[in-house]
Amino acid sequence: MRIDPASDKPIFLQIAEGLEDDIFTGIFEEEAQIPSTNEMAAMWKINPHTVLKGMNILVDEDMIYKKRGLGMFVKEGAVQKIREKRQKNFYDTYIESLVEEAKKLGMSYEEIIRLIERGYGNGSN
Repeated sequence: MRIDPASDKPIFLQIAEGLEDDIFTGIFEEEAQIPSTNEMAAMWKINPHTVLKGMNILVDEDMIYKKRGLGMFVKEGAVQKIREKRQKNFYDTYIESLVEEAKKLGMSYEEIIRLIERGYGNGSN
């Protein structure tokens, strides 16, 4: 996970998104412990409260949880929750605008599907 202090995105959001991505890609498996706030703060030379703020986003989204005296762990089912969240975000970000623009262009459903197939390398031209 990388943190870019020069980014317009707040550091705590970068931490939340980075941890979420690490969970989704299997770097941190379900029920595995993640690094502590102090470990992450030391690694990036940032305030532990900033790290905790990022972690709390994932706690609120029910993806990680705290075991008292042991640290933070990835919750069982977190990968599926992330997949569902990202699929919804994919629809909201890309599909709605794609369909809206296609309608403006007067494109048919079939034309859109052909373009998608072409993007996947399954269509002609």
